[in-house]
Amino acid sequence: MGRMYLSAEGLQKLHERLEELRKRMTEVVAEIEHARGLGDLRENAEYHAAKEEQALLHARIRDLEDQIARAEVLDPNKVDMTKAYVGARVRVRNVAMNTEEEWTLVSPVESDIQQRRLSVQSPVGSALLGKGVGEIAVAKVPAGEIQFEILEITYDV
Repeated sequence: MGRMYLSAEGLQKLHERLEELRKRMTEVVAEIEHARGLGDLRENAEYHAAKEEQALLHARIRDLEDQIARAEVLDPNKVDMTKAYVGARVRVRNVAMNTEEEWTLVSPVESDIQQRRLSVQSPVGSALLGKGVGEIAVAKVPAGEIQFEILEITYDV
């Protein structure tokens, strides 16, 4: 996989999550050692549960380390701010419904629809990507196609 563009805030959150998982891993290792001291491991549910959690944590840690290694904070000063890219706040009009919406385009790991943070890999996010004010973005969704007119693009600099 290639580069993954993130906001500085998004990269910080990945680092924080990684630190939390590493801390929990230390606790799980201690739980495994404690469970080992209880005797026969074949029938030791506490030991097996801790080993299972250790394996899950290990996989999550590897995944986060990979994301961080591929992460690149997008510098708004090096982006054509007349186009919608990661980090852009985009105000659009749904052409068919004549309603307005506003989203911030983010990487998949930062997406949060409740916070109006839309992944650039989602159908709507990918349709908006690279478009400028006045252009029509066509998002292919399961229900068909939705057309959005881009009304405004802003970046927090």
